[in-house]
Amino acid sequence: MKSRKNALLAIVAIAVLVVLAAIIGIARNAVGSSVRVTAATASSGTIDPEIFGIGTVEARSAYSVGPTIASRVARVLVDQGDTVSAGQLLAEMDPVDLEERMASSRNAVARAASVVQATGAQVAEAKSKAQVAIASATRFADLQKKGFVSAEAADAKQHEANAAKASLEGAEANHAAAIRDQDRISMDFSGVVKQRAQYRLLSPINGVVQSREAELGSTLVAGQTLFRLLDPRSLWVRTRVDQSRAAGLRVGQSASIVLRSQPSTPIAGTIARIDIASDAVTEERIVNVAIANSPVDLSPGEIAEVTVHLPSVQNVLLIPTAGIRSKNGKTGVFRIKDRQIEYVAVKVGAQSLNGKTQVVDGLAAGDVVVQHVASELRGGEQVSIVESLSK
Repeated sequence: MKSRKNALLAIVAIAVLVVLAAIIGIARNAVGSSVRVTAATASSGTIDPEIFGIGTVEARSAYSVGPTIASRVARVLVDQGDTVSAGQLLAEMDPVDLEERMASSRNAVARAASVVQATGAQVAEAKSKAQVAIASATRFADLQKKGFVSAEAADAKQHEANAAKASLEGAEANHAAAIRDQDRISMDFSGVVKQRAQYRLLSPINGVVQSREAELGSTLVAGQTLFRLLDPRSLWVRTRVDQSRAAGLRVGQSASIVLRSQPSTPIAGTIARIDIASDAVTEERIVNVAIANSPVDLSPGEIAEVTVHLPSVQNVLLIPTAGIRSKNGKTGVFRIKDRQIEYVAVKVGAQSLNGKTQVVDGLAAGDVVVQHVASELRGGEQVSIVESLSK
């Protein structure tokens, strides 16, 4: 019983202390206690704007290689990381019966060539017979006019000449048909050869095998990827930057790239392309930064930090970036005047990564603004300026 009384007394004592502390705090605020802040003065100067973004290493020239006909993987000659040359055989798909069809088609081409040769010889023979028959008919016609041969004999020779001409025309028609058949069979053979070539997967570039998507014996459908290739000379960093900071970006501007695998070794880069479309969800713009001298061990997909260097801006009004605050959807600062603060909307311009921001409108040189504060400000509070909040 006694211990319960002691516990109740302790709880009451704590409650009283909390109430007293609250009353004391209210009283201090009532008599005008000030909020400790650090401050900075708006002044004219030069700023070297920089834009920061996070990106991934990607290849501008990347290729997916796979069969155009459904088939099974019969041979795989390269693997991930291998260097390949344009036209190099990477893998072969199972051609099923195409080898036999090619052999049959090749024999058909040979037979067609023999037929063309034979009909050509027939044309030559028919042409020779026709020439002899025509010459004989002409001679007999002259002899008949002179009375040396009968009209029947001349007519017989003319009939032979006409028959020889008809035989020649028939031989020429057969030869033309044989040539057309040869062209058709040759085209069929060419089609089989091209179809067979589709089962041989060749490299389209001089590059590197980024990945192998299937193993020996796997069955792939038409268009399915077996290899992904990239040109290591086309590597760049696909970087995302805040839309609100993208206005000054231009193709050709210099940048510094820091890879996650090499944090102490910045790499020089240049903006190669700025995508037209922005990401409406993340409110970011895509900036593609080319790598000047790609490291040998550069890994596609690696995260990189990119800093784009913009041209210097001189004689502009500057304040610390830490003083910029957002209130009711507006960008502004807390300006200090006579130890009291007021929220002032401002228009900002260029920013640097060393903590400086250009103020385009809303402040004048010599205005003092809050830089750091330990608690949230609303406006109207009294402040005391200190060098550091930790002191």
